[in-house]
Amino acid sequence: MDSAFSLSARHEQVLQATIRHYIATAEPVGSRALAQEYDLKVSPATVRNTMGLLEKHGLLYQPHTSSGRVPSDSGYRLYVNRLMSPSLQVGRRVDAALSEELDWMGRSLEALLKEATQILAQISGYLALVTVPQSNTVLIRHIQLVTVEGGQVLMVVLLDSLATQSVVVKLPSLTPSTPETTPEPGSRDLELLSNFLIHHLRGRPLADVATLNWDELDTEFQPFGALLCQALTNLAQRSQAAETPQFVVSGLAEVLRQPEFSDAQRIQAIVRLLEEDQSQLWPLFFATPPLANQMLNGLDINGLAIKGVDVNVWIGTENPLEPMQGCALVVSNYTRRDTAVGSVGVLGPTRMVYENAVAVVKSAADYLSTALSD
Repeated sequence: MDSAFSLSARHEQVLQATIRHYIATAEPVGSRALAQEYDLKVSPATVRNTMGLLEKHGLLYQPHTSSGRVPSDSGYRLYVNRLMSPSLQVGRRVDAALSEELDWMGRSLEALLKEATQILAQISGYLALVTVPQSNTVLIRHIQLVTVEGGQVLMVVLLDSLATQSVVVKLPSLTPSTPETTPEPGSRDLELLSNFLIHHLRGRPLADVATLNWDELDTEFQPFGALLCQALTNLAQRSQAAETPQFVVSGLAEVLRQPEFSDAQRIQAIVRLLEEDQSQLWPLFFATPPLANQMLNGLDINGLAIKGVDVNVWIGTENPLEPMQGCALVVSNYTRRDTAVGSVGVLGPTRMVYENAVAVVKSAADYLSTALSD
């Protein structure tokens, strides 16, 4: 879009009507149909001239010389940033569905996120994607030391993502052994050690074990310090080394209903990206689209705060991934105590109902943020 071009109220009205018509029908629209369908209060000739001006400045285009006009990526961008508002009704529907259908008692976070993506795909009609929190963002919730055979101790770490990490460690015994018994730490020893670890590490990332002051252990427990420290350090390193970005995905059948995805090659490229190259998606969930920082009609868009809604929207060619350049991706982060730990997104055609997509994503992110913080 030409940054010197200033849209009047009529320009905005015609652009908005063109976009809404194309979203609803997937068909180009002419000036006469637009004037009649949306009661624009002006003649078809005036609408035609306005559409021509919008096309000149890159907001509309003609797929064929004899056809009507459709929105360009720049047209959608202006519409998203300036002309639309998230649907409050859809937002309330998402919040109600997640609150009623997700049972947080005794469930893993990944299982809950899987259910959530299914709900979001059904409500939005698009592909829903949710990232699973990484180990460097999840916090320790509980630590338990349990005696196992052979004088070994199993250390079980419960994270606030409801996932568990465990490691077996050989600890010396403080309890005298007999010929009939294997030297093992007593249950009281393990309870005291567990309490020490919980006191110092609860609410902190697993990697914080490196900062734990083991000198605070009582003298008789000092022999355990180095062994426990090494075990926890190994656990943290193993978790980080094995970790790759993980997405929970649902709704491919929903997207296939859209006419834009009737092209087998296009949908195959997207499926391949989702199944084999998910790591390429990761930056899109924590970055701001480049066009978001450009000037739109003299308005400096700081990131993509859509009328106060903290949501990022990648539209068409703004997307650096070629298979997704005919798509729109709407993303919002979910947090735990104001720290971003994951993202919620929906992927569909650029001809998506942005009012609904933004509401779905933001409401889901708000729900997950509240649930994790509580």
